[in-house]
Amino acid sequence: MRWFHWVNFPVLMVMIWSGILIYWASDTYKISIGGNELFHFFPESFYKYFHITHRLSEGMAFHFLFMWFFAVNGILYVTYTLISGEWRDLVPQKHSFKEAWLVLLHDLHIRKSAPAQGKYNAAQRIAYTAIILMGLGSLLTGLAIYKPVQFAWLCFLCGGYHFARIIHFALTIGYCLFFVIHIVQVILAGWANFSSAVTGFEVVNEDKPGDTNPNLVTNDGSAS
Repeated sequence: MRWFHWVNFPVLMVMIWSGILIYWASDTYKISIGGNELFHFFPESFYKYFHITHRLSEGMAFHFLFMWFFAVNGILYVTYTLISGEWRDLVPQKHSFKEAWLVLLHDLHIRKSAPAQGKYNAAQRIAYTAIILMGLGSLLTGLAIYKPVQFAWLCFLCGGYHFARIIHFALTIGYCLFFVIHIVQVILAGWANFSSAVTGFEVVNEDKPGDTNPNLVTNDGSAS
């Protein structure tokens, strides 16, 4: 699970970066109210600061190469969760949406206690399931944009070329927001939680005063 997670992180970063290089050639999206433009994706200063201009072919080359890594890693991840039974810990349960609200209130320090949880809490179940569905959406809409003639049926199911591009762009913004929230949650959880996500275990000192032998707690909660 950790390998799929850590492989996906740099791959997705390259996909977003190369996607912006491609988007520069036709940056048509903006947020406006009543005909008044509030924000344009993206300002010219943004392109100049990150040296994005006139790099369309470079962006396409990287995007179409790393999409294979993104797709294969995602397929292997989903396959593993199904075969291993890990999906039971990831898929939202009957009361997950109600409990997710309580988790949010707890994270905001409005509620003192968080709901009881297993390996993942209700909010994590919803978020991790959503990110899998977003990955599938990115793959399908990406193929519809990449080959709108060869995959005309897929392009049609995505609402046409332009709507597929809008969905693809919106999902990318969603990844960025998820990444920010994910990092904030990791920081709030502390260094021990982050290191255990990397190594698969966490060293917890549960011994009596004067005993110098800490217990080694694995990521499944068992101790040795």
